[in-house]
Amino acid sequence: MGVTESLPRWDMDVVFPGLNSEEFSAAFAKLEHELDELELLFTRHGVGLDGCPDLEAFDDVLDAYNRFSDQIRTLSAYIRAFTTTDSRNELASARNSEIDIHLGRTRKLTKNLIAWIKGLNLEALFSASEVARDHEFALVKAKIGAQHLMSTEEESLASDLEITGMSSWGRLYSNVVSQLTVGIELDGGHESMPMSLLRTLAYSSDRKRRKTAYEAELTAWQTVQVPLCAALNSIKGETLTLCNRRGWSDPLDETLFNCNMDRQTLQAMMTAARESFPDFRRYLRVKAKALGLEKLAFYDLFAPVGDSQDHWDYHSACNFVEDQFRTYSDKLGDFAARSFRENWVDVEPRPGKTDGAFCMGLRNDESRILMNFKPAFGAVSTLAHELGHAYHNLCLHGRTATQRATPMTLAETASIFCETIIRQAVVKNGSASEQFSVLEASLQGSCQVVVDISCRYLFEQSVFEKRRKRELSARELCDIMRGAQIDTYGDGLDCEALHPYMWEAKGHYYGRSYYNFPYMFGLLFGLGLYDVYQREPESFRARYDDLLSSTGLADAETLGRRFGIDITTPDFWRASLGQIRKEIDQFEALVG
Repeated sequence: MGVTESLPRWDMDVVFPGLNSEEFSAAFAKLEHELDELELLFTRHGVGLDGCPDLEAFDDVLDAYNRFSDQIRTLSAYIRAFTTTDSRNELASARNSEIDIHLGRTRKLTKNLIAWIKGLNLEALFSASEVARDHEFALVKAKIGAQHLMSTEEESLASDLEITGMSSWGRLYSNVVSQLTVGIELDGGHESMPMSLLRTLAYSSDRKRRKTAYEAELTAWQTVQVPLCAALNSIKGETLTLCNRRGWSDPLDETLFNCNMDRQTLQAMMTAARESFPDFRRYLRVKAKALGLEKLAFYDLFAPVGDSQDHWDYHSACNFVEDQFRTYSDKLGDFAARSFRENWVDVEPRPGKTDGAFCMGLRNDESRILMNFKPAFGAVSTLAHELGHAYHNLCLHGRTATQRATPMTLAETASIFCETIIRQAVVKNGSASEQFSVLEASLQGSCQVVVDISCRYLFEQSVFEKRRKRELSARELCDIMRGAQIDTYGDGLDCEALHPYMWEAKGHYYGRSYYNFPYMFGLLFGLGLYDVYQREPESFRARYDDLLSSTGLADAETLGRRFGIDITTPDFWRASLGQIRKEIDQFEALVG
């Protein structure tokens, strides 16, 4: 099956008939009215940095804020469903610009609410209000976060400027990349294809084809390096300015606070990760041997190994994922079946569509999943991963918007767990060739999450450090990226065939800070939980959904302790990485 074959697209008509429908217009008008009412409510009760906290008003304020948050979540997701699948949709872009203004007003209210909470006597509030007790973790965290707010006027201005600043630069990045068409010579003829489709050629079994695509990609990134360099400099510069004004010593401190973890935990994880680099480099050398190469180039990282890769068409992937989910529980299997039946997944790569994959909550217990399916087990793993996010959203259903505020670190818990379920099924029960292919796909993914994520982390750390002094050129960004790749991949890759333009290829740099290490946390935390499941399956099932439902109610260390896990020392992370090392040993034995 070719990746250009017609594949399912997500169904948004069940929400509204269209962006130009009367139903959507009415909902948007209602949203504007509710936002006006919420602002009046906040004004009436003096919710803000200079307001006089009123314990009796707390329940009404928080209930109204949570209700409105649910409304804007659905409308934002609905609009995003169009902008991410067709960046040329002018109506969707216009609607997105309109809701950005409302999101900016909402961010102001959020900051005012946090500032207001700073002045509340939480002990007295918890004694008087059940609503407050239900939101204890969020309120305590908000009181700490309020120490890092500027004045009401400054925060209001920052929210207004973000619309034409960071958010606007992020949109520019998405639009440039999604509309970037690349010319390439293939099979004796010239073709033009979107960048998202070109990058799928990295999975080709033909090395010449992979190299041709890689060279075309590097050339294409050079043509847009000026606007993307400007975007990255502007976003990182704005982040540093706001961090400084809000009293954060470093953007990393703010990210760790938002991730509900501390530097001790991060340092423990990164220490264990660096210790594992020799194992991953061994995997890369073994893969080179399996491909008949002396050493891998960057464009060989995703090359298929084994002969079972072409068996994974999308519909077979759906059936396999559902069946394996049922080995864990019927609830999980039924959930997967429902998502396929109700067309929650937009599958095919096409011009104007955002590259990569993501899951977004839509309304109630519904989610939508975007992916760009490739006919390899890696795409099956991606499907399971994103369904894990959707299952997490299912478990969060019934929580308020404030209670659902899950940090990135814990947001990967269910996705990694679901990935592990399907991988273990093939490793245990598949034929030797299937085990070989799936092990390679698993290690390919783990290498990306441990080694490449470490590379991205080091790159962003260096960019922030240098950006404090001045703007960086595209050449300097390429040099920093290449240095980070050498530091992490080491002799596992040919240093003359790296990818210095990955700062353009990864959209995560063009939004929130350090959108990288939480993925590693998620992988290794998820592997740790899967180990607990294997040892204590029945008691684990009874606790797991509650854990997913509680990811916005406690910090990562506290949730880990529920399962007897201490994430503050390297030992836990080493144990999770030890599971990956066993896969490398298996893979090496099969190649040998």
